Amino acid sequence: MSVISWTLIIAKGRATQKSRKASAHAASLFWQSSTLEAGLSRLQSAEPTPLLALLAEAAIDLQNSAGWGASGEPALSLDDQSAAEDRVTRRLRSALQTATTGLESGLVTLASIGATAPFVGLFGTVWSIYHALISISGSGQIMIEQVAGPVGEALIMTAFGLFVAIPAVLAYNALTRSNRMILSVCDAFANDLRAHCLNKG
Repeated sequence: MSVISWTLIIAKGRATQKSRKASAHAASLFWQSSTLEAGLSRLQSAEPTPLLALLAEAAIDLQNSAGWGASGEPALSLDDQSAAEDRVTRRLRSALQTATTGLESGLVTLASIGATAPFVGLFGTVWSIYHALISISGSGQIMIEQVAGPVGEALIMTAFGLFVAIPAVLAYNALTRSNRMILSVCDAFANDLRAHCLNKG
């Protein structure tokens, strides 16, 4: 459990930190572009920002499917434009959900390890103490020194459980907080994209 926990902590920590720094910068680069296509090209050529690129691709697909021309004039009736607005909202919401799922991958495992590791350690401690006492009881007269050694060794299992659980819980909380910040940037980016697409209509 310790190996899995620390592997997830290091991998997710690096990925989250990189995505957090890149997202705000990429959003700024995107809106400096003249068109959605040019903005997407900037996102793809700059620091990897798959979350924002996903939203931008959704916006471009929607712009094309909605019938907006290069001049920005709608080629659809008012009813069709209303349906296109619904598609903009649904597609961007779907892209945000995909981004959320990607960011949260691995966090359930960390939370599970943080919740169960202490109990695994406690079970190991109880089991070790039980066997230590059984062994001592068969040796005749029992001295405190005979009990202290095996019981002390058994308590190490609890310490190991806490050693695994505490970093997992702290990392889970830190990663969750960072993910909220990244998703806040993505959500604002999606709202701006939606407003841009609808204003063109």
